[in-house]
Amino acid sequence: MPKMRHVIFDPMSKLIDHLTRLTGLRDRDTLDVTLASALADLLHPRCVAVYRSVGDSHDQHWTTRARLDLGDAVASADSAWADLADLPRLTDHPLRCDALARQATVCGGPNDGVSVFPLMSDRETVGVVEVITDAPLDASALGMVSSVLRIFHNFQSLLDYSERDTLTGLLNRKTFDDSFFKLMQRLPPGAKGGDDRRCAEPALAHTWLAMVDIDFFKSVNDTHGHLIGDEVLLLLSRLMRNTLRFHDRLYRFGGEEFVIVMRCDTEPHAAAVLERVRRNTEAFAFPQVGRMTISAGFTLIMPTDSPASALDRADRAVYHAKGQGRNQVCSHAVLAAAGQPPQADKVGDFELF
Repeated sequence: MPKMRHVIFDPMSKLIDHLTRLTGLRDRDTLDVTLASALADLLHPRCVAVYRSVGDSHDQHWTTRARLDLGDAVASADSAWADLADLPRLTDHPLRCDALARQATVCGGPNDGVSVFPLMSDRETVGVVEVITDAPLDASALGMVSSVLRIFHNFQSLLDYSERDTLTGLLNRKTFDDSFFKLMQRLPPGAKGGDDRRCAEPALAHTWLAMVDIDFFKSVNDTHGHLIGDEVLLLLSRLMRNTLRFHDRLYRFGGEEFVIVMRCDTEPHAAAVLERVRRNTEAFAFPQVGRMTISAGFTLIMPTDSPASALDRADRAVYHAKGQGRNQVCSHAVLAAAGQPPQADKVGDFELF
């Protein structure tokens, strides 16, 4: 009888322990790793991995968020800054594609120990969990994994509710502040203040912050109403998300203001990314509104920065772009080098011109 109690309750106790750890996290970066670790401990598979789909609808790839092979002590993952072209294409793995398309668990043949589970958010299917075992998982194991993933989905939805803008689904200001401080912990020391160019040392990870402001957005709300204004915000959010690279981070700060954090080797490279966003916005026909434009300003993030100091430099560059006619991208460093430091007045949520 004691042996029977051990067989029944020990796996359940282990499962509850993993779920407690999973739902106790507030760091999204470690969520997938914890999920993979929990399934590895519960199933003892040859391999368990969390893959997410990245890229636009015409060029989608798989990025590995967490992978544990049998005997691994630490999960491996693709770099957050990996080049999209270096990642495997979605179509290279038909079983994963099938799970994505069907939004259901897909298994290999009767002698194949591959099981693929869809990983869903409230808005879409964003990836898969792939489990490779010596023999196919039985119904009990498949049910247990599905139950864990339902709990994972519910917890992820709670995080999304607190971390994302309810209209656009983009990351919000609170999430930006948290992510900024994590980023600063990874930047190497060395630069001691000064303008952007003096901080652009080869050893420094070239991470840039950009502010994007919709031109004349107030007139859209005044002329067409707030429902149409919300549609513009939603469509522009999708357009920017599809234009930016998969590892760029896009935030909505409220109103018509957006913030982008991106990794680029050089200032012209950063400017080119933002120019692409500007051109695509200008070319897009917004229903009932027609053509819209944006003004953007950007700056290199320095090791001594706080969120406020980096945002202030980018905001000054936006102010300059608006003062020079809007619909353009301005670099704070270029303006400072030319002896044209922008005005300190905040543009932010209201139009000055």
